[in-house]
Amino acid sequence: MTGPTLVAVAHGTRDPVGVATVEALLGLVRSLRPGVRVEVGYLDLARPSLDETLAALRGKAVLVPLLLGAGYHVHTDIPTALAAAPHLRASVARALGPDPLLATALSARLAEAGWAGSPVVLAAAGSTDPAANADTARMATMLQARLSAPVLPSYLCAGSPTPAQAVAHLHAEGHDSVAVAGYLLAPGFFSRRAARSGAVLTSAPLGTHTAVAELILRRYDEARA
Repeated sequence: MTGPTLVAVAHGTRDPVGVATVEALLGLVRSLRPGVRVEVGYLDLARPSLDETLAALRGKAVLVPLLLGAGYHVHTDIPTALAAAPHLRASVARALGPDPLLATALSARLAEAGWAGSPVVLAAAGSTDPAANADTARMATMLQARLSAPVLPSYLCAGSPTPAQAVAHLHAEGHDSVAVAGYLLAPGFFSRRAARSGAVLTSAPLGTHTAVAELILRRYDEARA
């Protein structure tokens, strides 16, 4: 193995399918860059915790948040965990989103779900940090440019409109067919809520799309540089 350890920092979920999806995504990252050691640390609800992962490492590390916006976890939780691991020489990469590679993955998931050109509601988890929700709005703009169709941002918690409200707004404007794009990394509570928004279809979370794995490595390389 060469270079710093890539520590993927995931939110965590009680859903075993969600955890398995994160592990499969990191398996794809390892296959794309076999010379890099890749570990995972969860911020909540799953193990190993980020604290446990950092405590077991030595040398250099790059923490890559598997988060789609730069909210509380990026600004507070990750620096706090890193401060408790002074034995490491570590840096923190940017959050994954917004990024054109995510637009690539989102459009692919919509196509898999049968999207055929209707307006789209981008369903993000949401955050109490306005900057993170602004990241979602920028991602909606990127996706709109790729799809050449209207895309409205929405938030499953801690923000408005909710996906259901955004779908209802588009219906009120005369759009009979509205799709929801799950702007989520893995299946879990939020993806199930997104699917109940009243749209004709809801795309699957980003999951193990190659563009997401490539983006994780891009963030790693940026932080190393």
